[in-house]
Amino acid sequence: MTETPSKEYVLGVGGMTCNNCVNHVETALSNIDGVLEVEVNLAGAKATINTNGTPSQETLESAVTNAGYSIHEPGADLGLLQLDSVPKDEFNWNDGAVWKQSAHNTKWCLIGCSIGDFGTIFFFQYTGNPWAWSVMSIMLLAMFNGIMTSIALETFILLKQMPLNEAFRVAVGMSLISMISMEAAMNIVDVVLTGGAKLTWWVIVPMLIAGFLTPWPYNYWRLKKYGQSCH
Repeated sequence: MTETPSKEYVLGVGGMTCNNCVNHVETALSNIDGVLEVEVNLAGAKATINTNGTPSQETLESAVTNAGYSIHEPGADLGLLQLDSVPKDEFNWNDGAVWKQSAHNTKWCLIGCSIGDFGTIFFFQYTGNPWAWSVMSIMLLAMFNGIMTSIALETFILLKQMPLNEAFRVAVGMSLISMISMEAAMNIVDVVLTGGAKLTWWVIVPMLIAGFLTPWPYNYWRLKKYGQSCH
């Protein structure tokens, strides 16, 4: 009986921004019959897959795209995948895998933004606002600090995959539109429901819901159309 020769593939993978993304791609590829080993490189935006020769390149690519990521040219020196060979579907809002992945990315962005946002409001609320800042000033500072803590959290997560300077560069490249809309939604809900920059046990949940739902469609569009993740 003739054994099928082993074969290695290198795929360019777009949309990965953190260690969780790496794990998702690794899991999607590892679950394919015939895949022996998977190595995903976040900084290089590529996946190296060793197989027993049975799975096709199309099968591997489909696993990556179904997980919510895109396939692209991994580099001229690799020469194993041409961008023109990747089917380009028309944009639609019906891709469940992309909705799931964009929701996951939005969740991590929300966690990072909430740390700075809630922390700022909490500080002014429980120190009695000693500088007599207006509600608008407090909210603008909360939005700024939320964006900063989101970038800091992403940088920390990426340190597992790359040096500090590279991790910070990737973190700063996160979608500013997504973070600003998230911050604005949370703070508008806070003002509408409490009348000012206040945190209560009952306002936190609607703030988080608004902060998640507002940028989620944009994050889906960005990931589906351009293979770029918000986080």
